[in-house]
Amino acid sequence: MEALILEPSLYTVKAILILDNDGDRLFAKYYDDTYPSVKEQKAFEKNIFNKTHRTDSEIALLEGLTVVYKSSIDLYFYVIGSSYENELMLMTVLNCLFDSLSQMLRKNVEKRALLENMEGLFLAVDEIVDGGVILESDPQQVVHRVALRGEDVPLTEQTVSQPPPSLRHPTPIHPSTRIPDAPGAIPKEKDA
Repeated sequence: MEALILEPSLYTVKAILILDNDGDRLFAKYYDDTYPSVKEQKAFEKNIFNKTHRTDSEIALLEGLTVVYKSSIDLYFYVIGSSYENELMLMTVLNCLFDSLSQMLRKNVEKRALLENMEGLFLAVDEIVDGGVILESDPQQVVHRVALRGEDVPLTEQTVSQPPPSLRHPTPIHPSTRIPDAPGAIPKEKDA
């Protein structure tokens, strides 16, 4: 049984949380069923906040989980993994998230700026971790990918002034260029 627990796994992150300075949830993404209901999740978040908001350390063991955390002005960032997870890997995820947000928010990592840019936060988290698997640890790459995904305007939100990229710069056709008739089209009469 012990050997099964220590098997290497790509699923390293159990949750990513961002709480405000009162311990209230601003962002939470759980990647497994450790806390299946919202009530259990919020109780866990309050417990984490109460244990960590007054300490200067960066790592805690709580309820059989490894918690790495960082604070900035009025925000608390948490990355949670299992008790046997490598703390350095979890800290890498935390630093990548924090540094990515710092670049996206122009070094203004605080509650108001974060709430105004929640879409960027969601995209950044999705670029860093997917289903508990760490995908990216370089903040520059995360910011670049978020910027690319942010430029994609969904077709349902496009207006006439925002045509799809394939129609933005059509190739000009010279007036003397003859366009061939489409199959099944009625042929034009030739001048006699």
